Amino acid sequence: MPELPEVETMVRGIRPHVTGRKIRNMRICQTTCKPITLNPAAAQLTQRVEGLTIAFVERLAKRVVLVLSDASHVVIEPRMTGLMLLSEPPSLQHLRIEWQLAAPGDYASLWFWDRRGLGTVTHYEPGEFDRILRHGRLGPDALLATLADWQRLCGQTSRPIKVLLLDQSRIAGIGNLYASEILHRTRIHPETPSDRLSAEQIAGLRANTIEVLEEAIRYEGSTLSDGTYRNALNQSGGYQNAHRVYDREAETCPTCGKCEIVRIVQAQRSTFFCPDCQPKRRRRQRS
Repeated sequence: MPELPEVETMVRGIRPHVTGRKIRNMRICQTTCKPITLNPAAAQLTQRVEGLTIAFVERLAKRVVLVLSDASHVVIEPRMTGLMLLSEPPSLQHLRIEWQLAAPGDYASLWFWDRRGLGTVTHYEPGEFDRILRHGRLGPDALLATLADWQRLCGQTSRPIKVLLLDQSRIAGIGNLYASEILHRTRIHPETPSDRLSAEQIAGLRANTIEVLEEAIRYEGSTLSDGTYRNALNQSGGYQNAHRVYDREAETCPTCGKCEIVRIVQAQRSTFFCPDCQPKRRRRQRS
């Protein structure tokens, strides 16, 4: 489930405790669970990073990036259930990788934990990260995209706007949860064709994307009913208490106070919206 706010919270949580510290040892944790994806394979990955220093920690879309002292990068993609942790994990059997760090520091290790084994850990040699990821596969970051980026994004396709928001190659960092919240805040029906949005709606979409994501970061992300997401210190986020529509099917909309939240399925993902706040505009009939 980790989306931009959750990953940003992970990055902010681990950054002050691992930056400037040497990776003394990297250990692949033994587990009978589905293995995560490592690229390159474990032995080569370990050989590449041991002895290097973590120069900085940053976020790229929904990925945690460890920038190493030789200008290479370790990119951790948590996917649905991955976490970056400094302290006691939710469960021992789902620990995947331990980076043991040289002293001094408050925490001896940095851990990657993943309940479902969908996460990936990839090492990029110097130069590869920018070429392949930063300037390759991903669209502009949702917190940094300009109004011109949004106008271009929406004007190039007739796909439903909710589906477009999930396309990381077009706009990076927004996931299913926050897409529903952003569209509700902007009063846009999730099935609206992207190229039919007005200039005012596009401007509102950009403004509310920033507002929702930054608010969620302040709350340290959303921990849903399954309890999977935790911050770097294994504590719950708080933004789930501020959700207006996500996972609130049949509840009264807190914005209008008169209509029930509806759930539909788009691109095999649940979408939540208020029919009153987000009315579906009918196409005009040609005479």
